[in-house]
Amino acid sequence: MSNEERSFSLRSVALAAFLPTLLFSIGEGAIIPLIPIVANNLGASLAIAGLIAAMIMVGELIGDIPSGWVVSRIGERNAMIWASLLAIIAVLICIAATSPLMLGVGIFLVGLATAVFALARHAFMTTYVPLAYRARALSTLGGIFRAGWFIGPFIATGLIRVTGNTQSVFWVFVVCCLGAAAMLLLLRDPSSTFGKPEMSVAADGTVRSAGEELAAKESEGLFRTIWSYRAVLGKLGSGAGLIGAMRASRTVILPLWAVSIGISEPDIALIIGIAGGIDFALFYASGQIMDRFGRMWTALPSMIGLGAGHLVLAATHDLPSNVEWFIAVAMFLSLANGIGSGLLMTLGADLAPKKNPAPFLGAWRFTADLGGAAAPLAVSGLTALASLSLASGVMGVFGLLGAVILGRYLPRYAPGRPRRRP
Repeated sequence: MSNEERSFSLRSVALAAFLPTLLFSIGEGAIIPLIPIVANNLGASLAIAGLIAAMIMVGELIGDIPSGWVVSRIGERNAMIWASLLAIIAVLICIAATSPLMLGVGIFLVGLATAVFALARHAFMTTYVPLAYRARALSTLGGIFRAGWFIGPFIATGLIRVTGNTQSVFWVFVVCCLGAAAMLLLLRDPSSTFGKPEMSVAADGTVRSAGEELAAKESEGLFRTIWSYRAVLGKLGSGAGLIGAMRASRTVILPLWAVSIGISEPDIALIIGIAGGIDFALFYASGQIMDRFGRMWTALPSMIGLGAGHLVLAATHDLPSNVEWFIAVAMFLSLANGIGSGLLMTLGADLAPKKNPAPFLGAWRFTADLGGAAAPLAVSGLTALASLSLASGVMGVFGLLGAVILGRYLPRYAPGRPRRRP
């Protein structure tokens, strides 16, 4: 290990990456559970409210395409700053929204900003964190993201109780993004803290840092890369898409369900916040299980749990104890999701070619995000055609199908056998 790697401390990236990420995710965590409620208050039906909630995932999916170009052109820190400013503009549109359509536009722009911010913070880690510390840094980053989704709903609960206005919660995201942007603007040049990053010359002669090069490679020729790896992406990648679908379905169905059975707005935020705490508490345990016992030991329990939770929820809507069932299922779904923390990133790292992993990782992330965008749209469509209960039941079946696909193709493509102890 070099002297630079010995002297490096994860605390040194706290102000540059961890704290801005925490602020951004607190803002997201505050608003996302309440998007369907705000849409419903603006006159949207349950189906349309679900469609508006889906716009954040659709925005992230579309944002995956240009985000690499943006990061590689303006740099990691500048990309995070501009993404924060775009999120502020988007949230101000949501605050001013007088119709579901206007709210949907704002939420879509939040998704675009999230895609750029997420890739920029990953690229920053690649540039400035030595390889020996990078896995721990990325794991910590994932935990911080979940912490934000745990804290945000509790802030939302308090604010709704004080103001009596659900739409006021969007100001939490504005304040958080301003804080993240200000923190990034006021920081010294990262090179003065971490040392000059290793630079590389791209094919077009552009000089880029390692993180900027990673971002560029992930986005350039995305659809060509998907075609090149169609065998694994069509098989195990479909399982990844269903993982993304089940996670996104959970974030949309739970608020819609709570609205449909008459739970108050601050109580919805409180319940989802407590569920987020369960999710947050398990992110480290998930990594330990994957490393010690193999990827299958988190993939199958997570997908079976998510599928079963959706199926149980589908049968409880009209029961006298539907509120109690909702709370129990919300906690169970968080448990199932938490067990699978880091699974998609780990599988992507397992499958990516060692010599040039970035293009594959971009295609892998896009495949998972495609499932994440499709699921809420499916929930919205099924709710419009039939009912929210049917939508939950159908998503439950997809969750179990995902478990079957992962059970079949994980041993073939990513066995991930734990190392034997000496």
